[in-house]
Amino acid sequence: MTKHKKMPLGKSLLAYPLSVLFYLVYGLLLCVFHPIQWVSLKVGGYKAHKKTVDVLNGLLTLSLCVLGTRVKFINKYKFDNSVPHIIVSNHQSTHEISPLGWFFRKLHPKYVAKKELGKGLPSVSFNLKYGGSALIDRKDARQALSEIGKFAKYLKANKRSGIIFPEGTRSRDGQPKRFSENGLKILTKFASNAVVIPVSINNSWKLWEYGQFPMNIGVKMTIETHEPIAAADKSFEELFAEVEQKVKSKIN
Repeated sequence: MTKHKKMPLGKSLLAYPLSVLFYLVYGLLLCVFHPIQWVSLKVGGYKAHKKTVDVLNGLLTLSLCVLGTRVKFINKYKFDNSVPHIIVSNHQSTHEISPLGWFFRKLHPKYVAKKELGKGLPSVSFNLKYGGSALIDRKDARQALSEIGKFAKYLKANKRSGIIFPEGTRSRDGQPKRFSENGLKILTKFASNAVVIPVSINNSWKLWEYGQFPMNIGVKMTIETHEPIAAADKSFEELFAEVEQKVKSKIN
């Protein structure tokens, strides 16, 4: 069990009530949007469901303002919607997922997520199960790689984007872990025309620096993109090394 350092008393006096308010807002959004997602998918199909998820991601990102958190998206590149994309990022906390979905919404982002998230979580589980994401069993390598292969074919056929965290699990102190190559290798094999976007996330981990309650306040999170790389232009070994280097180069 990870031990968190103790929050300073002065900060905790503000962090406790703000954390209560944040969780109320966050939980309410998830519960309210769960039936809205169901209705939008049944009535309007993929497009309506996608718009609903976009709004949810935007509101969940905005809800971090309750904690005094600012999320800055740094991007100077244009993305081509005529090809699929693979967004490769480091992973520091749950609360970077919605910002990634919001900022990359024009690319129709889907996720490679652990199968446990596919049930029991309002809105989150519904979107992962019915929105086009891949749910993998991290204890079953064959299932995981097969599912990622299907996911890659889906991205290629529909010109959508997949978000993958090659560390496998979140970093609790912000320091990047070793990248695993298997997921990205399968994605680029079955979506060979994909463009890879390396992404560096900073300070998301600080939201849970003192534990999940109370949450930290006044965090400045950044999500920064690097120059996109056409997967077909490099050998996988070159691609993987370059992506890992770029992602880690901007992690403070």
